[in-house]
Amino acid sequence: MARKQKSAGKSAWGDDVTRYFFDLGPDEVLKAVEDAGYECTGLCYALNSYENRVYEVEIEPVRNGPPSTLAQPRRRVVKFYRPGRWTPDQIREEHQFIADLAGSEVPAVSPVPFPDGSTLREVPSGGIWYTVFPKIGGRIPDELDRPMLRRVGRLLGRLHMAGAARPARHRIRLTPETYGLANLEFLLSGGWFPAEQRDFFERVIREICSIADGLFDGVSMIRTHGDCHRGNLLVNGEQMFLVDFDDMVTAPPVQDLWLLLPGSGEEVRDDLEEMLEGYDEMNRFDRRTLHLIEPLRALRMIHFAAWIARRWQDPVFPRTFVQFNTPRYWNELANDLAEQLARIKEIP
Repeated sequence: MARKQKSAGKSAWGDDVTRYFFDLGPDEVLKAVEDAGYECTGLCYALNSYENRVYEVEIEPVRNGPPSTLAQPRRRVVKFYRPGRWTPDQIREEHQFIADLAGSEVPAVSPVPFPDGSTLREVPSGGIWYTVFPKIGGRIPDELDRPMLRRVGRLLGRLHMAGAARPARHRIRLTPETYGLANLEFLLSGGWFPAEQRDFFERVIREICSIADGLFDGVSMIRTHGDCHRGNLLVNGEQMFLVDFDDMVTAPPVQDLWLLLPGSGEEVRDDLEEMLEGYDEMNRFDRRTLHLIEPLRALRMIHFAAWIARRWQDPVFPRTFVQFNTPRYWNELANDLAEQLARIKEIP
């Protein structure tokens, strides 16, 4: 039932068409790392990542270096960005945000500079950009209890102080236009919606975006993590930090709060308040923007469907999202969006 993807102009990813890099393997990875000035031992294996290609490699100790270098971690995580998604300028803004966090003493895993001081490099054959990170240990928290929620709130408060310090001029702005209408146009033009539900999806999504557009008026937009769910939150001893800023967007700060809380409305009211109390210890959160949670949830649903559709020719995606593009998938999405529209209409 899969349909051929068609281009639909600008999307929330930034470019018209995504080129694929299926053939990237250990030999190409090791060559890229060594071209960047490292000497590799040959150990190289893939890490989980749907959007990009990410590998862990081991490097040799620095020859003739000081004794302290022998004790330094020898593992690196090398991230190859999917071509066509972000421009080099957009990727550099991701790195700038991480550098700003580190400069503000907010725990963040910063890219390792290449010998020329840059943090972004193109593979010799061209078309694919990559970055090297140190390997940092940590675990995803099993649950966010009340003390943990307060810690997360403090972390996000500090993160958003750094996020507000400078604009991201090239990164996507999370709005009803970019995450809603642009992705709707892509799905419509590509024929992804079942014919009998096409009008329903178009009507509901346009209504969601129309209402959400008014709710976004006057809301502060800053650099945010953008994909702040529990899987991107790591704890290492007393330190807590966020990883994977690949989805960094300019958005309302509340975007980085709601994804950490399963459920909605009254189900998460107490947990949300605990997180906000921690946030307020470090920064001031504008509680008037909490009304954006349900519109943001709806926009993410639309965005997620378009993301999978755009990647459907990548062999990883049909194997992973086996229910996508089946009647069951579209029926569930239709019900979810209808429920979201009802919630959004209730916002004062």
